[in-house]
Order: sequence, then structure tokens, then C-alpha cells
Amino acid sequence: MSFKDNLLKKIQINDLAARVIASIGPADSGKKTDKQAMQELLNMSSYKFHKERDLDLYISDNAAKHKILVSDNELAIYNSTPQDVCLRKSPTVKEMLNVFKVIKILNDSDVVVCKKEASVKIIEEDCIRGLDLSFDKADIKEIGIDGAASLESGYAKGVIESLSLFAELLGYVSAPKAFQISDNHIIGAVLKKENNMIFGPVILYNRIHNALRRVENQISSADKEKIEFLHKTASGKEKASQEGVEVFAALRESVFASMSSE
Repeated sequence: MSFKDNLLKKIQINDLAARVIASIGPADSGKKTDKQAMQELLNMSSYKFHKERDLDLYISDNAAKHKILVSDNELAIYNSTPQDVCLRKSPTVKEMLNVFKVIKILNDSDVVVCKKEASVKIIEEDCIRGLDLSFDKADIKEIGIDGAASLESGYAKGVIESLSLFAELLGYVSAPKAFQISDNHIIGAVLKKENNMIFGPVILYNRIHNALRRVENQISSADKEKIEFLHKTASGKEKASQEGVEVFAALRESVFASMSSE
């Protein structure tokens, strides 16, 4: 797979993990873990499905004992064997009548590695570990060229895909609520400062008008005048730092600069 494909896969993995984590709540909350997203994540991992009793287990072969994730609401990962996990999670009547086994059934702290969010992070890292994310300037140029071609042809999905790739490379995030503008896909660098949020540089892509703009300056969430300027820039009433395919050139150069500083 190309670097671009691997980076898109990483973004997909991160998004799935975020979905699962967002769905997890306290034990008494009644929230149900997003099993579909977790299933997709597990399918991309090195963990292998194994059915034991009524349990859906996902096993990572490592040694005599395995890391075993139980696919349920808790998402516990055990450092044990499938048989031992079944004893603790789904004991038979005979096992429950055995005093030595009851001790294990009632206390699994000796074999549980983690649960819930921490387990999702382990699976997420396992998925990403198999990706080759090394790149050079040619890879970055390709992303910029693809983005520019999508913009010129009015292919919004392609533009957003290229912007997502640059966002991943530069650590940009989707616009916080204070900076969101309807019909615009907005990304940028975020810095939290005391009670304010600093956003910028800002990339604005109007999906309706296929207009791409970049604002170089950082904008505080407390600065209403600059936020108004951002809105006017998005609508074309104010001049952006770069517009059109020049935005992809600026993003490319930002990545090059980050490569040089490493």
C-alpha cells in the first residue's frame, strides 16, 4: 500500500477508536458500547476471533498466555488462556461449585490487563503498528497534487480527503464550536490558552461553492472581531492569505517545514 493509503487507514482506525470510546459510559449508565465500530477495529487488528462457550474472544498470540479481549460492554483484556477467561466470564454450574474456582470467578484482577477505553487504545495501537507510515517529500507532493486536481474538478470528497491527510500530518483538528461555519469544512491548529482557545492557521473549504481558503493568522475564541473576519473570509467578503490550489501548496510547505525541524 502507498503512504497515502496507509495514512487514510490510520485516520479510519483513529476515527473508529474515537467512536467506540465516545460510546463507553460508566457501568450503571446504561450506555452500550458501539459494537459495530469495535468490530471494524478488531477486524483490522492482529487479534484473531475465537468462539468459546457463549463468549466472543479476540486473541493475540504472544506466548503461552495470550492477550485476550472479550467482546462485550466491558471490553476487558485478559493476560490468560481462553479456558481461564471462560471460567471467569462464563462459568458452568460445576465450576461454580468448586471452591478453588469460585475464588477465580469472584476475582479476576490477577489476569485483567485493562478494560474499556484502555482496551480500545491497545487495539488501536495494534492496528496502527502494522502500517508503514514513513514518507518523503514525493508522498507529500502527491497528496497536494491530488487535492488540487479534486478542487479544480469540483470533487468535494477528494478535496476533503486531501485536507484530512494534511490535517493528520500537521496535527490540525476540526474547528471547535466557536469557529464553526455552516457549509464549511474547517480544520486548523488549536492551542488552549487559559480560558480562551486559539485557532489557526485555519483552512476553510466551502462544499457548496467549492471554494478553498486559508487564513494564516491565529484567532482567539474571545476575539469577536476576528471571528467575524473569519466568517467574512469564508463567504469571500474578506481576502484570505491563500485561495484555491495555493492552499494545498501552503499545506505542502508546512509539512516540509515540519520535516526539516525534526
